[in-house]
Amino acid sequence: MTWLPEEFVHPVHVPVPGTALHLRPIREADTPLDYPAVMGSRERLWEIFGPAWAWPSETMTYEEDRVDLLRHEMEIAAHQSFNYALLDEGETAILGCVYVDPPERTGSDGEVSWWVVDDLVGSEVEAAVDALVPQWIAADWPFRQPRYLGRDITWQDWLALPRVP
Repeated sequence: MTWLPEEFVHPVHVPVPGTALHLRPIREADTPLDYPAVMGSRERLWEIFGPAWAWPSETMTYEEDRVDLLRHEMEIAAHQSFNYALLDEGETAILGCVYVDPPERTGSDGEVSWWVVDDLVGSEVEAAVDALVPQWIAADWPFRQPRYLGRDITWQDWLALPRVP
């Protein structure tokens, strides 16, 4: 048995209400957009994700990001985990990401986290994404107990939970 029902079809285009932005599954071909987004916000992203995922490292190269995005693309195709890029209308910039993952820690059936680039922190766009993600997960994903990392539980408290066996 997998963490998602066999018949589940993951969303491929999710508009962000009140903006010209949307979410879609990330691809290896997005590396030219992803690398500057990640590295331009690296210090803040490390504060959020570093303790849990050791990402993004200070020395992450373009090639390492490309390999990482290829892994994400393959995991999405296999329904193992999902990374959605937050993109502008013309898909000329990645402005953040949303991760939908199987539970690593006990107490949930899906773990969700997200970020926006530094330039959007505190903006109406960030507020729109913050509002959208839990609604989208509730409406389009088959979880009974999703956990919103860094939102409904701190990363430190999450790391203290027992690992899923």
